[in-house]
Amino acid sequence: MDLKYGKSAIPFEFDGSQFDVLGFGNERPALSDVELGRKLDDPIDSRELEEIVNPGETVLLVVPDATRQTACGQVVNLVVRRLIANGTAPHEISIIFATGIHRPVTEAEKQAILTPFIAQRIKTLNHGPRDLMQIVRLGETSGGIPVELNRALIEHNHIVLIGGVTFHYFAGFTGGRKLVCPGLASSKTVSATHKLAFDCERKNRRDGVGPGLLEGNAVHEAFMEAVTKINPAFAINTIVNDDGAATDLLCGNWITSHRAACEKYAADHTINIAEKRDLVIVSCGGYPHDINMIQAHKALDAAANACLDGGTIILLAECSDGLGRSDFLDWFDAENSNALAEKLCANYQVNGQTAWSLLRKAERFDVRIITMLDAATCEKLQLIPVQSLSYGVAKANGNQRGYILPYGSKILVSNP
Repeated sequence: MDLKYGKSAIPFEFDGSQFDVLGFGNERPALSDVELGRKLDDPIDSRELEEIVNPGETVLLVVPDATRQTACGQVVNLVVRRLIANGTAPHEISIIFATGIHRPVTEAEKQAILTPFIAQRIKTLNHGPRDLMQIVRLGETSGGIPVELNRALIEHNHIVLIGGVTFHYFAGFTGGRKLVCPGLASSKTVSATHKLAFDCERKNRRDGVGPGLLEGNAVHEAFMEAVTKINPAFAINTIVNDDGAATDLLCGNWITSHRAACEKYAADHTINIAEKRDLVIVSCGGYPHDINMIQAHKALDAAANACLDGGTIILLAECSDGLGRSDFLDWFDAENSNALAEKLCANYQVNGQTAWSLLRKAERFDVRIITMLDAATCEKLQLIPVQSLSYGVAKANGNQRGYILPYGSKILVSNP
C-alpha cells in the first residue's frame, strides 16, 4: 500500500497477518456540483441562503486556511454563483481566511483554497490576531474571557461559515464555531479559550476535553459563547474523502448543522479496537495534514490510542513548513513533560499545550519519524528520525503485531 507523505507517497509492503489497517480509504463517492447544490437547498433549521441574503446586502464568507482540507473551492464557487444569481453584486461579497494565530495564507494558497477564478474576482481579507486595528471587543464569556474578534464580522450584513468537519484533539471537532473562534479571534481570546483545555492543578488535559467530545467540553463551550456575539447567518459544513473531495454537505443553522455534521463524521470515522499493540505506523494523510509538526501532532495523538505504553510509533510527517511556529522548539528546553507543564501554567501560550502533548507521547512511546525536519530538531523534540519505513520497522523489532493508520489525522481510535 502507499502511505501519503506530503504531496507524495511512501510504498509499504507488509504481512497482513502482522498488521491490521485502521481506517484505510473513504470509499464514499465525491459529490458533483449538482448534488452539492441539492444539499444547499435542504438546510437544517434555517431558510435557504438566498432567502436570508437580500440584494444590496453585504456578505462575508469565512473559510479555512491552508492547514485544512475541506473542498472549500468547490463550495465557495457554488455559493458565490448562487448569491450573484440572487442579486448580490460581486463587490458586496468578501472572503476572509480563518487563520487564528497561524501564519497568513500565501497568494498561491489563496488560489488553491478558493480556485483562481474566485481568488481573482472576489475581495479577500487576511486576519491579524495581534492587529488592534482589525480587532473589536464584543463583551465577555460567562467565564470572563474577553471576546475579541475581527472587525469584518460586524461590518457585513451576513456572515456565512464554510468549513469541514474532522476530529480535533481538544476542541472535539473542527469546523463550525472554530472558524470564528479561534479562527478570527485576537491572540488574547485564542489563548484564553485554549487554556481551558489544560488543568494546571493536575498538570494534565482537562476532563471532558478531547477528540469527538462536545458535551461538557470547556473549550468547545467557550468557542460557542464567543460566536453567539455575532450569530452567523448560515453555515456550510463539508465532510471530505481521502482525496479532499466533498462526500457530504450539511448546511443551515450554524449550531445545529455543525452538530449534525459532527455526529455523521464520528459515526463514519470512529474505529473500535479490541487491544492496543506494540507497533503503530501512522501517516497524517499527506498534505496539508503534515504541513508542519503542530498539525502532524494530531495524527500522533490518534496513534497513541492504538499503541501500548513503551511501544513504537512510526510517524510519517513531511513538515515542509517546519514546526509551524518559530518559537515552538523553545518549549523543549524543559527537562521533561512535567517541567514543561509547570512552564506552561506559569506563562500560558497556545502552542505550549501542543508541545506538552507531543513531549508526553515521546516519553510514553518510542516515536520514530520520517520527515524533512533536520536531525537536531528531531532530537530536541525527542523523536528519532529514520530514513525509510522498512528500516524504522526493522529497528522496532519488526516481528511485533501492529496497526497501520493511513489517515491518522482523520480518525478516532477507541480502545478498551
